[in-house]
Amino acid sequence: MIRTSDYDYFLPEELIAQTPLEDRSQSRLMVLNRKKQTIDHHIFSDIVDLLGENDVLVFNDTKVIPARLIGVKEETNAVIEVLLLKELTNNCWETLAKPQRRVKIGTIIQFGNGELKAKCISKEEMGICKFELIYDGILVEILDRLGTMPLPPYIHEKLNDPNRYQTVYAKHPGSAAAPTAGLHFTNEILEKLKKKGVELIFITLHVGLGTFRPVEEDDLTNHIMHEEYYEISSEAAEALNKAKESHKRIIAVGTTSTRTLESAYQNGFCSKCDTTKIFIYPGYKFKAVDAQITNFHLPKSTLIMLVSALAGREFILKAYQKAVEEQYRFFSFGDAMLIE
Repeated sequence: MIRTSDYDYFLPEELIAQTPLEDRSQSRLMVLNRKKQTIDHHIFSDIVDLLGENDVLVFNDTKVIPARLIGVKEETNAVIEVLLLKELTNNCWETLAKPQRRVKIGTIIQFGNGELKAKCISKEEMGICKFELIYDGILVEILDRLGTMPLPPYIHEKLNDPNRYQTVYAKHPGSAAAPTAGLHFTNEILEKLKKKGVELIFITLHVGLGTFRPVEEDDLTNHIMHEEYYEISSEAAEALNKAKESHKRIIAVGTTSTRTLESAYQNGFCSKCDTTKIFIYPGYKFKAVDAQITNFHLPKSTLIMLVSALAGREFILKAYQKAVEEQYRFFSFGDAMLIE
């Protein structure tokens, strides 16, 4: 039995970052060396000096949509919150509805005086509801007007600039959460990395319930991941294969990039559009990824389990304890870690 409680740690609430830094690149960067078992402290902009021409950075270029909608039931005017997770078919969406007990099959929820309606067509486990969205016009434009950024529940401050919950390279709309390891990069840092000879490769995974759903099982091996959609272009697959053949170091920017690469790799990469339910925890043998840039993750989450698979549970928990002692900022708007 692998206990979920083995991935718990103490975190003072005041270390949970509530707002992004004014300058993305001034986050702190903890560097873990797995072989030497060393922990060093940097500023994120130092990443330019820490990487070189033998390195390949793989980014998740998904774009967060304003997926959080507050509406009312047509029959009772009861307030219902709907979080769009992913589009299943044309205008049919998988969602989280709150409170779910107030939603029944056939329930219609109105948003923005009826500019957008959602009709419940099924109720699933884990609080999931499937809705048919009814509207005239272009959905992305309607969501821009009626929706808000789906910030995690541990962030209580209002986000003044919605773009701060997007990476600077965000391209393909579809995520219900940001790939937060990428939030530290600026266009200036990307240009400096390219000039140093670091190769930049972009893939896409739309972040959904699989990434942020908590582990509720005592034995983590009983946890079931939720499907998330990903894409790897032919250009990205070719570049990744060349990097492998040249024995370059593949560094995944974030857990979502890591899960995409490990899901797609089968004796090489090919162009692919698929879904993944991969759950990476200690004991997993990495096939595609050599190193990772990541944020500091919630206790007992699938994400801290993933980084523990890469660096070792004891080393990760030691690093997290050090981060608490050194007053690092945690979670989505927090500081970063490079696992070498």
